[in-house]
Amino acid sequence: MNSDTIKDLLIFVAALDLSDAKSAKQQLDTAFPFESEQVQQWGELMRAGVADGSLCDHGKAPMQYSRIFKNSEETHNLSCDAVLMDGAGPNHIHPQGEVDLCFAVDGKPRFDGNEPGWTVYAAGSQHIPTVKGGRMLILYLLPDGAFEFVKS
Repeated sequence: MNSDTIKDLLIFVAALDLSDAKSAKQQLDTAFPFESEQVQQWGELMRAGVADGSLCDHGKAPMQYSRIFKNSEETHNLSCDAVLMDGAGPNHIHPQGEVDLCFAVDGKPRFDGNEPGWTVYAAGSQHIPTVKGGRMLILYLLPDGAFEFVKS
């Protein structure tokens, strides 16, 4: 998986207003339905990357991760990470928002209470990302690659 694989998604997300997470999610659901062949192919590419060791090769359970690409002009200033989760991650803030595409790997996982599919966090939001009920493979898109860890 690389930026060319999700080029249409990058263009779309770069134009989204992430100040309104609910509206942004609705727009993603319409433009890129989770059940669509295109989105499911992205999930298969991610699963293949985990299987061959090219994705989620850092860290350990409950959170393994990898950077797919850094933000650049070519990626419409979005960074992209892949995360394999079955628990909680670090508390952080999204200065410019976050767009996540979540795929179930096993069980009946929920990401911060959300079923597999799109999850959007508004600019300025904060959370402790948590997967319960199974394991998920998540594609994270961050405008400007921006996030800030919250020290406890």
